[in-house]
Amino acid sequence: MTAVLQSVAAPAVPADDAPHLLLVDDDRRIRTLMSRYLSQQGYRVTTAQDASEARRKLEGLAFDLLVLDVMMPGESGLDFARALRTQSSVPILMLTARADSADRVAGLETGADDYLTKPFEPKELALRIASILRRSAPPAAPMMPQTMRFGQSVFHVERGELRQGEATVRLTERERFMLQLLARSPGEPVSREALAGNMPGNERTVDVQINRLRRKIERDPANPVYLQTARGAGYRLLIDG
Repeated sequence: MTAVLQSVAAPAVPADDAPHLLLVDDDRRIRTLMSRYLSQQGYRVTTAQDASEARRKLEGLAFDLLVLDVMMPGESGLDFARALRTQSSVPILMLTARADSADRVAGLETGADDYLTKPFEPKELALRIASILRRSAPPAAPMMPQTMRFGQSVFHVERGELRQGEATVRLTERERFMLQLLARSPGEPVSREALAGNMPGNERTVDVQINRLRRKIERDPANPVYLQTARGAGYRLLIDG
């Protein structure tokens, strides 16, 4: 990664309306290299060296996506992501030097949208960011909201908004993507492969996300009524009416 990034030219000035990224990594050299490369790709980039500084930046600025290192001194990236998810659904791409599936699952369970293992190619980082931003972007020309009801929940499919009574239920971008996919084929099985989209990982990764959705939708997540397992086929969403 370093050799590739060192060869790039000075970053161009991104447009004022370009997506704004917050890079959080305790390694100053890596922060500088990632910032330089992503600025060249047209992003506005702000950096932070740890979770404490990231919080201060989040208080004063709005970001479209966080690139968050897992292993940091003090508060880890996992702990920071977990705390952030209690108040924000901003997309998160986790970075880590650990490659085993258990660590990937731990990252996703905090509410992260994607997970990239170090070392990585700069182009892959940019592609992952672009993919997350596409999934989180609002529809270009929204039509009348299409709603589906299941139990106490109402889901606006095009807006990707889940409500229970007057309250809006926070969804990560990954959860929103999966629920929209299921809602567009109500009652029909959707494969784990389709639900994974372009997110790497095994079936366990998809299962983790489904279990998170069940906790937000079902009265008894252990015995789901609406978000059901389709044996051998994936998952299906049943709706009322």
